[in-house]
Amino acid sequence: MKTLERVLVTGGAGFIGSHLVDRLVAQFEVVVLDNLSSGNIEFIKPHMDNKRFTFIEGSIASKDDVRKALEGVTTIYHFAAQPDVRLSVTDPMSDFEINIVEGMNFLESLRKYDIDRIVFASSGGTVYGDSEIFPTPENTPLAPISNYGAAKCAFEMYLSSYSELYGMSSVSMRLANILGPRLTHGIFFDFYNKLKKDPSRLEVLGTGHQDKAYMYVTDTVEAAIILASKLKQGHLPVNVSSGEGLTVSQIAKIICEELNASDAKIEYTGSKRGWAGDVVVMNLDINLLKSFGWKPKVVLEDGVRLYIDWLVDTYGAIR
Repeated sequence: MKTLERVLVTGGAGFIGSHLVDRLVAQFEVVVLDNLSSGNIEFIKPHMDNKRFTFIEGSIASKDDVRKALEGVTTIYHFAAQPDVRLSVTDPMSDFEINIVEGMNFLESLRKYDIDRIVFASSGGTVYGDSEIFPTPENTPLAPISNYGAAKCAFEMYLSSYSELYGMSSVSMRLANILGPRLTHGIFFDFYNKLKKDPSRLEVLGTGHQDKAYMYVTDTVEAAIILASKLKQGHLPVNVSSGEGLTVSQIAKIICEELNASDAKIEYTGSKRGWAGDVVVMNLDINLLKSFGWKPKVVLEDGVRLYIDWLVDTYGAIR
């Protein structure tokens, strides 16, 4: 019997990570390392009895946990992170500790155990900051305006140096805003909870003109797998987005309609940014990603509705 390749997904019980596991387990032996600080064991529970699947409840900060997780592994999908931009503003040292210090300890373990293939979940929404080039290509100077974005940039730079110095093959997926089932933070989740609390009114942070790139989670997973298959020595940043976007006003309108709250009064706070560190416009150039043979399968508005249906099925109708 042919031995299957063994891969590791850090943060594999999280939103994107668990969807990636769903897809990978059909082709590979899959190890998940997750401390469940933001992940949910229920997301990977269907795989627990699968002989191809191993779950390690542990942290990338623990050398022992990492050592166990790396046994026999050839490729890493590094999705473990502190995922909240707003938290990085109010608690920058915690964000630094998780996304940089723990990330660097993990990267050192890869070097120690001679594992040289890594796909990293970076951020197209924060590393470029307030770019003036749209769609924004990968060679745009990095100019983050949030601590979260700064941490993603820093880890990318270490991937670049490690790839040059130690022969690693690495890809940084500069992700758009990803949506879909199991997502429990972000604008859609916030709007749903606000309307559930008060279906007559929806407060929107900012002017509503903020314009962001979005992408459905299954398309994101396919991009990750394709990029892993194309890994070669060196570091390559790749924008990962659907090529479609939505303004905050459009999102507010869609979610009100889908939740049968069309009569809700939408009120804007009027600030330029929704919160400190919020990038007002994000429009990513995805020509490089398409050159690898990837193309989106889920139309963005269809993805939005699929996600809203999941919210209602999981947490109930708003009234």
